[in-house]
Amino acid sequence: MSIIDGRKRYEFRKRIFRQPSVSRIYIYASSPVKKIVGSFEVGKILEDRPADLWENVKDYAGINDRDFFSYFAGKSRAFAIEIQDLREFSEPIDPRETMPGFVPPQSYCYMDGVKLEE
Repeated sequence: MSIIDGRKRYEFRKRIFRQPSVSRIYIYASSPVKKIVGSFEVGKILEDRPADLWENVKDYAGINDRDFFSYFAGKSRAFAIEIQDLREFSEPIDPRETMPGFVPPQSYCYMDGVKLEE
């Protein structure tokens, strides 16, 4: 996983949080793990045209340019969330045990009032 191993220092999104108070992001690993494997603090949030954003962060993107531009195809704005204070959990957390009815998010999942032991 490129965030955990340090190759990816930015998380890319087509839109930014609805809730401006977001300060920590939990990392959900999809199949086959299907668990929350770590978290990171939100650093700087960069917003720019996709081509300009790529030029600024490509060395720390953790993905290739083809995947980056495919993700932002047709978009005039792109966001990069700087990854700070990365914490890998010693034991991944099964969100279905902590949050009944959990469905893996496509983009964001706000966890108001949920505390995860790290």
